[in-house]
Amino acid sequence: MKSILYRHRTTIIALLLAILMAATRFHHFGSATHLPDASWAVFLLGGFYLRGAALFGSYLATAALIDYLAITLGGVSDWCVTPAYAFLIPTYASLWFGGVWYARRHRIEWATLAPLFGAIFVGVSAAFLISNGSFYLLSGYFPEMSWTEYASRVAKYYPRYTLSTAAYVLLAAGFHLLVAHVGARSQRA
Repeated sequence: MKSILYRHRTTIIALLLAILMAATRFHHFGSATHLPDASWAVFLLGGFYLRGAALFGSYLATAALIDYLAITLGGVSDWCVTPAYAFLIPTYASLWFGGVWYARRHRIEWATLAPLFGAIFVGVSAAFLISNGSFYLLSGYFPEMSWTEYASRVAKYYPRYTLSTAAYVLLAAGFHLLVAHVGARSQRA
């Protein structure tokens, strides 16, 4: 049983991350009845665990399919689907590469928490700058927005994106440590 799970761990992780994205992508910040969108964390974790360009592309396609189904079948507004939607590719790439960057530094020790937080901070910051900036510049909804108004919107939304992404990544890190601990104990037994 263990060898089957070990051999298929990439497939299992890829499916679990895709399910997490599908289950949460409908609500950006969550509510009393919905979890916040885990897409940004999924791309960061995908970079860490999966790394490959083909898997990155499949996650992009999955995100677009979820959005399409949410809009056409789920009654979700298409307000965010503007010319800026194409900028989700570099948005998600910044998160994916943050995960890849951290994967090269990861070890099961406390010292790698600093690079993990760095990957989260830099990945989310770059993603937010790309997605938020392109939306405000290209959506056509904000033709006369001042820099002051833009800064106040960044101050409102950036912490939410950072905290929700960090929360999902830290939960995944805790689960990763648990699995590593159980695996190490079973090898000693």
